[in-house]
Amino acid sequence: MAPSREVRIGLLGMGTVGSGVAEILTNRAPDLEREIGLPVRLCRVLVRNPERRRGFALDQQLLTTNPDDVLDDPNINMVVEVMGGEEPAGTYIRRAMKAGKQVVTANKELVSKQGPSLLALAAERNVDFHYEASVGGGIPLIAPFKQDLAANRIGRVRAIINGTTNYILTRMTEDGVEFADALTEAQRLGYAEADPANDVEGTDAAYKLAILATLAFHTFVQPSQIYTEGITRLAARDFRYARDLGYTIKLLAMASDSDGQVEARVHPVLLNAHALLARVDGVYNAVQVEGDLVGKVMFTGRGAGAMPTASAVIADVIDIAQDLQREMGFITPVIHYDQAKRIQPMDEVRTRFYLRLEVADRPGVLAQITRVLGEEDISIASIIQKEVNDAARLAEIVIVTHTAREGALQRAIARLKRLDSVNDVGSTIRIEEDD
Repeated sequence: MAPSREVRIGLLGMGTVGSGVAEILTNRAPDLEREIGLPVRLCRVLVRNPERRRGFALDQQLLTTNPDDVLDDPNINMVVEVMGGEEPAGTYIRRAMKAGKQVVTANKELVSKQGPSLLALAAERNVDFHYEASVGGGIPLIAPFKQDLAANRIGRVRAIINGTTNYILTRMTEDGVEFADALTEAQRLGYAEADPANDVEGTDAAYKLAILATLAFHTFVQPSQIYTEGITRLAARDFRYARDLGYTIKLLAMASDSDGQVEARVHPVLLNAHALLARVDGVYNAVQVEGDLVGKVMFTGRGAGAMPTASAVIADVIDIAQDLQREMGFITPVIHYDQAKRIQPMDEVRTRFYLRLEVADRPGVLAQITRVLGEEDISIASIIQKEVNDAARLAEIVIVTHTAREGALQRAIARLKRLDSVNDVGSTIRIEEDD
């Protein structure tokens, strides 16, 4: 392959991140040329509506609504995809690879669901495929997993990888506001979308965890295999009670590999208030990795936003562009998957639990509750009565358990809800030990 004399880029999508990418490619072209050793030129941008106002004003002649203008242009040798969504992005990327174009993407959903097949196609077509921006925004994560940590057997990954939910939980922790109020504020500040479901229901974090777990454990972990629970049911009182117990509540994405069995889950947890991850606040993200050689390492920074994510995209552009000058072709790492590894069902996971219940304020109620838990082999560490409603003759209690099996806890909750003495099971939050 003859070395290229210019990096000619076709951009798919010009939303928040795409505008940041276009701005960097345009305004910092001389800096990029010095870094790469080749001129860099943005040649074409695929958009839905050329008339829409965007974060960066680009020459209108570069805009097109026809994907063929990018994918079939023989002069374009690199495609940057920042459209989001599984389709049509997946189809466009495959077309680009088959046309011999290098590809950079920030698309977490696509990479989490189709990453292995896209990497295989890139290797087959002898093109590069980079996706650093798909996890953690501007935090370097994919490259360290593929290179710096490659000599390690990674045992566990724990991460705060959604800035929207971390901001909401920080507000609920520090100021005692309810979820709905914290979400409204996050939307006003631009941290949350008008439709925040992917963030607050944990879907976004599950996509990112699937990518990290696949890289870490060399087995294809799909988002559909990850137990996912969001933050919408958390109440301000849970944060007060957690603080009284010495904990902080975070939405954690966790994966581990033990004896050929992979555990992967996303849900709120109670973390010891002194743990490193417990002190990651606001829109910041953090990923903690445990390797057999390096021990614990943590990556942290702003995980979202136009410029942090665009920064990761441009880093991939630079990396591939430097490859464009070589005559030996491209070296797209191929992950060798261990198909024998099993994804552990959530029912088998063992952890400690925090339960908040509203119960009748009368004798014998606690005995009923402890009997149900005991029959499901759930041992109680503590029971604390928090509030009493004398008018309704109701009391609120918080139960902290010892380690128990998830399936047993869910059976116990179903039985507790059927008791006349239990008015409501308000919250069930798992406790993550920081060992």
